[in-house]
Amino acid sequence: MYAIVEINGQQFKAEQGKKLFVNHIKDVEAGATVEFEKVLLLADDKAVKVGAPTVSGAKVVCEVLQPLVKGEKVIVFKMKRRKDSRKKNGHRQQFTQVEIKSVIA
Repeated sequence: MYAIVEINGQQFKAEQGKKLFVNHIKDVEAGATVEFEKVLLLADDKAVKVGAPTVSGAKVVCEVLQPLVKGEKVIVFKMKRRKDSRKKNGHRQQFTQVEIKSVIA
């Protein structure tokens, strides 16, 4: 059984036991349980249930493994030739690592 769930504006495929890196969730600690109720699709071996816009009564229960994980550094470099104009900027995205404990239909 799996579900397509919306977490912080992004959609993820959630299966029991799967580990995900989602956009940073504020004010959570390691070991905390988090529930996501925006389930867009629910599927098992027999049937597929599509919500309009969400499946009522369905939720995904997760456990927070690491509350703050930093992604790879991305360098943004802008330059205009012959204008003596350069701009260098860097960015590291922040994630939260969660493990899917159960998908409740």
